[in-house]
This record gives sequence, structure tokens and C-alpha cells, in this order.
Amino acid sequence: MIRGLTSRCDDLGVEHRSRADAASGEFITETFEYDGGRQATVYVPPDRPEAIVFAGDGESLSRWGADLAGTGLPATMVVGVHRHADETLRIHEYSPGFDPDRFAAHEAFLMQDVRAWVATRWGLAMPAERTAMLGVSASGELALAMGLRHPDIFGSVMCASPGAGYPPPEKLPAHVPRAYLVGGTQEPFFLRNATLWAAALVKAGATVAMKERSGSHGDIF
Repeated sequence: MIRGLTSRCDDLGVEHRSRADAASGEFITETFEYDGGRQATVYVPPDRPEAIVFAGDGESLSRWGADLAGTGLPATMVVGVHRHADETLRIHEYSPGFDPDRFAAHEAFLMQDVRAWVATRWGLAMPAERTAMLGVSASGELALAMGLRHPDIFGSVMCASPGAGYPPPEKLPAHVPRAYLVGGTQEPFFLRNATLWAAALVKAGATVAMKERSGSHGDIF
């Protein structure tokens, strides 16, 4: 947990910046006390953000924010929490069924510490319709879990190639976020999981886009 947002940012000197060019924005990485020193990387667009996307696997997914520059889309901030180096512990943080205590601790880190840092550092408080959760593979399960557990915060979920560690619950909440799901035609296990989630969310009344793209697990799609 962060002891004090302002003092940590101003006094401890843990914020790191990198910039590609003025037109594409910059990346800022902050180190938090959670789990002995966990980082989050934020893509800050050149214009004031009109939307915000939170993500797991942040060392990779936050970098996608720069791809939005020059597309004509609304300026979007991407906040990516870095994953655990141990793959088993990563999965346990991202999927609620394996280790509920570890999942809950990571959930609190994201929902409290990281969101509070963003709100304090940039003065952003986006409504749910402009806030999304993004994930790929195991972090796609995190995106789905966060969307279902916090639909008042995340109005949209974007999930690529989810694993089977977090299947659709038998009973979904009354209010579910919009969802974009995608799976590759050469990764049938993950495509099947995405399709199951799409069907469950549609049944619960969500607006869902389900896409099949050419490729295998981890491909560029």
C-alpha cells in the first residue's frame, strides 16, 4: 500500500519517465510498496485524456497506448499494473478461484492504490462509460473479473484470449459492463473460452462484440 500518495511521489523519487516524441505522448512508471515493490506504467497521451483504460500485464499492454496517437480517436490514458514474475503467482493474482487472498490483495492494490495515484497525479475521475479494463490471456481473466465485480467503475471490458481459470459464473450480476472479446482461429482452447464468455454476457444483457481473428496464442491480433 502507498503510505501517502503525495509524499511518495514527491519525496521518494520513484517515478520514472520516458518519451517517444511530443506527438505520441509519454510513459510514466511508478513503483509502489505492494508485494515488495510492484510497478505500474501509464501511457499519458499528448492531449488531456477523455477516457482511461486499466490493464494487467502493464509492462506490455500500457505500451499499446501510443498506437492510438494520430488515429483520430479520443485521447486515452492506459494504466498498466506490471505482472508478477512468477507465472503461477501471476495467474493466482489474476483469477479469483485459485488463491482468493492473493487475488483480493491484488484487487485492492489496483482498485485503491493505483486508481488513487492516477486520480491524485493527474486529477482524473472518469465515469464508468469512459473507463475500461483490458487484458490478454490470464490478464484477460482479470479484466473480466474486475468488470463483473466493479461495473460501477469499469463500463467496458476488453479481453483477448482468456484462459479457463475464471469461467463465467453460473449467476452474473444484474448490471454487467459492455464487452469486446477476441480469440484466434489457431488457438481453439482460448477462442472457446472467449466464446463462452461472450454467450454468458449476452445472456446477462450485456452489449458484446465477439471477434475471431487469424492467429495463435500471443500473435499480434
